[in-house]
Amino acid sequence: MTFPHLFQPLTIRGVTLRNRIMSSGHDTCLPEHGLIGDAYIAYQEARARGGAGLIVTQVAGVHETARYTSHLIMATSDDCIPGYRRLAAACHAHGAAVVAQLFHPGREIMESADGFLAVAWSASAAPNERFRVMPRAMDPAMIAEVVQGYAEAARRIHAAGLDGVEFVASHGYLPAQFLNPRINRRSDAYGGSAENRLRFLREALAAMRAATGPEFLIGIRLSASEKDEEGLTHSETLAAMTALQGDLDYLSITVGTSASLGGAVHIAAPMNLPSAYVAPEARAYKQALNIPVFVVGRISQPQEAEAAIARGDADVCGMTRALICDPLMPEKAAQGRVDDIRACIACDQACIHHFHRGLPISCIQNPQSGRELAFGTLPPATAPGRVMVIGGGPAGLKAAATAAARGHQVTLFEAARPGGQALLAQLLPQRAEFGGIVTNLLRECDLAGVEIRRNTPVDAAMVRAFAPDAVILATGARPFVPEMETDGEMQVLTAWDVLRGTARIGAHVVVVDWRADWIGPGLAEAAARAGSRVTLAVNGLHMGESLPFYVRDATAASLHRLGVVVMPYARLVGTSGATVVLQHTASGEAMEIDGVDTLVLSTGHQPVDDLAGDIAALGIACHVVGDALAPRTAEEAVYEGMIAGRRV
Repeated sequence: MTFPHLFQPLTIRGVTLRNRIMSSGHDTCLPEHGLIGDAYIAYQEARARGGAGLIVTQVAGVHETARYTSHLIMATSDDCIPGYRRLAAACHAHGAAVVAQLFHPGREIMESADGFLAVAWSASAAPNERFRVMPRAMDPAMIAEVVQGYAEAARRIHAAGLDGVEFVASHGYLPAQFLNPRINRRSDAYGGSAENRLRFLREALAAMRAATGPEFLIGIRLSASEKDEEGLTHSETLAAMTALQGDLDYLSITVGTSASLGGAVHIAAPMNLPSAYVAPEARAYKQALNIPVFVVGRISQPQEAEAAIARGDADVCGMTRALICDPLMPEKAAQGRVDDIRACIACDQACIHHFHRGLPISCIQNPQSGRELAFGTLPPATAPGRVMVIGGGPAGLKAAATAAARGHQVTLFEAARPGGQALLAQLLPQRAEFGGIVTNLLRECDLAGVEIRRNTPVDAAMVRAFAPDAVILATGARPFVPEMETDGEMQVLTAWDVLRGTARIGAHVVVVDWRADWIGPGLAEAAARAGSRVTLAVNGLHMGESLPFYVRDATAASLHRLGVVVMPYARLVGTSGATVVLQHTASGEAMEIDGVDTLVLSTGHQPVDDLAGDIAALGIACHVVGDALAPRTAEEAVYEGMIAGRRV
């Protein structure tokens, strides 16, 4: 077997995991009115069908005050049982074990359904920095009520036929707030000593056990360290787990905290953090405890999980985003088809960023994720034909792979090298993994039987000669250079010029960032690392305004360390000599940056769709997708490529 440790079964309290691959609990925005419905069941069933050993469902609130968003599951009434029962049956039918997360956020309240600011509760009145929440201290009656909420929720999960529950004490949520001496300032039986600070956790665990049965798993999720000055430390959590292990069937280790911007980055670590970076932190728990230890944290490939288990870091590896990106990853790994796995690139764009925007989960590489009810099956072509795809960026590659998988004869024409702007994106600092989207899409094309003609520009005559039944136009975009006042004395470059290395930047660089995404900050970081003094002038409220939060905050940390000056509310006016002239977008007043050698423009793109009219004149069905339709991101490009491939 290719991965002997990863595919070794593991039995915990009579529940056997067929392998060591876990989909850890993660928000999806798929529950409906606080209950599990068809979309969530289809989503999790796809991971079970693909071979995951353990599926941990997303958090379920145990008390009315646990509503940290308007999108979570609520386990506060028996109304939740039918949905959980259907979910368990669907996943068990494919051989996966299923555990439900039980949750109270304490002071970590993000938003509410009605727009009012919620009343938050915690061990003490210790303010939350990230969401600016000042909680109320829980009195003993409230503590007892929440403990009973855990018990009743566990009873319902047990009645629904799941294999267990996971007590969420990670990321600075309510149990961690009781455990943390810098947050828990109580002087009663729930505060002060280490044993008193454990009391809430002990009572909740005991209540859950009493409400369920001896065959039922009860695990805990905990941050080994919260990566914050006021957060729990490794020594504190290790001591707590040593004391609690007799009440637990497993420990699931993560890192970070929801309470601060820097700590929250670890909730869904972006690609600037190393692969499997939490695994070494789990090793001390594995060595010290007598219960199985699970670990998460950017474990994207089966090789990484195999190595972590073989080293003795953990018993089970959470590979959540890997399973979002490719639900069939376990099956492919078991069969030795490693090259066929669609590897996660940790962009965070359509998984956690969708949740932060209140949208259902998906994946920029796998638009079927979260949309299983609509796209779970690929219908064969009713009349297989000859399809011409023009352009080999993400949109064209996905369109070609999808159309070919349906039975069409597909030829893709690319003017240069397949990959489009992803080939440029991967050149930015800490973005190298973005190039993985090209590798993955090329493999999809290869498996589907797509013919790719590289270094082959297409004109109308070629389309006429090829005589396709349908054309998918995916010719991308080119940099947009806005009109501006200039005397021509300053070096002005586009982002593409810099990334392609066609010109050298000067000692003092201004990056004008209209997009407020990752391109401008990436250029600024690259220039600073090259030794330039850099100002990032953002036409937005702040750097990375349109980025996934954890990508934004990790990038902000890098820019701060490098001394990059960030100027928000900045609209480009022009240049005069060595001065860049900007306008404050709120006040309308001028802002000037003097002594500038190079102005770099990250000012968006304009579509390249010149062939659309010619193809229409030939009377050939034409589907325009991706940036050729309207310049946006890889997420839209891949999605539209998939749709076009399904429609031809």
